[in-house]
Amino acid sequence: MRVSTAKIFAGATIAASVTGANAAQQCDWSAYRLFVERVVQADGRVIDRSTEAQQTTSEGQSYALFFALVANDRATFDRVLGWTRTNLSANQFDSNNVRLPAWQWGKKPDGSFGVMDPNSASDSDVWIAYDLFQAGRLWKEPAYTKLGYALATQIVKQETVDLPGLGPMLLPGPQGFRIGDVTRLNPSYLPLPVLRGLAHDMPDGPWTKLAQSAAKTIKVTSPRGYAPDWAAYQNGRFVVDPKNGDVGSYDAIRVYLWAGMTSPGDPLARPWLDALGGMRQSVAQAGFPPEKVNVTTGAATGEGPLSYWAALAPYFKALNDDRGLGLARAHLEALTAPPGAGREPVYYDRVLGLFGGGFIDGRYRFDENGRLVPNWRSAC
Repeated sequence: MRVSTAKIFAGATIAASVTGANAAQQCDWSAYRLFVERVVQADGRVIDRSTEAQQTTSEGQSYALFFALVANDRATFDRVLGWTRTNLSANQFDSNNVRLPAWQWGKKPDGSFGVMDPNSASDSDVWIAYDLFQAGRLWKEPAYTKLGYALATQIVKQETVDLPGLGPMLLPGPQGFRIGDVTRLNPSYLPLPVLRGLAHDMPDGPWTKLAQSAAKTIKVTSPRGYAPDWAAYQNGRFVVDPKNGDVGSYDAIRVYLWAGMTSPGDPLARPWLDALGGMRQSVAQAGFPPEKVNVTTGAATGEGPLSYWAALAPYFKALNDDRGLGLARAHLEALTAPPGAGREPVYYDRVLGLFGGGFIDGRYRFDENGRLVPNWRSAC
């Protein structure tokens, strides 16, 4: 198995150089083409140029893998996977030896480039495992599947915990999120389709129970219908996060996105959406999503950026809210347009645009078991 996986990585750069230019011209997903051209380096590194460190996160790598799969762009998928293996997992990333990827890589204070924080991020890890399982199935490559299983096994071992009164839960990372009797949690790290997909491909894992714990988390921590960026669990109950408080903003916007993308056939889909009605109400009243919300009181401040509309587009679609979806579509056009002279696309805006825009345009969906159903119109 080491040899098979090594071939995937070793062949990535060659495949990309041979097929990349011609294949990109055949791809009809212009927003994805722009993302690859402007945000993904030739070696497979996803760069967030809005940061001083020109950082790369495991999150960015995991999302790029997903978009490459949706686009049927195996060359880019392998380049991104290869860079992740080499730089975030210190070349320890095969089915016999998986090191969870470091979450942050970039320019360090001494001017050199490398890992800035070795802790892993569980949301990225579950997305990468999911991407590998789906790639193995869709591209009929067992090496991806075996690597996905090995990674998912390490996630269960290092990043999940059983919380009394709640059940299995995903820690944001292996280190630093359990302080005394307080466990810090991030609701946006729990995309229901991904948890369902992992449950389908790894039925001996805790994923089904984790999905149920996640549903309870969303419901209880969103008392006014707004998801928080962070929450905490202490002595058998949810409490306000001691570090970030009860604000819902740039992290939480993904909670609505994941809810909107969930298959309506999933029994948790409707309760999940019903728990998040506050955002729909805000947009109906103000005509735009708030940038920040106090999830305890429901008090909203500011106007959310264009990327919020991208994240909310699937949410409005799932709610059959034609007005909200229409507003989201109009703003998506501005978000996914080519950048003006001298303006580089912002990483986070671009990825939310690809998730939301790709979904409402029918480029992909998830079935009730969380499996990816891409609409492969042409190879990228």
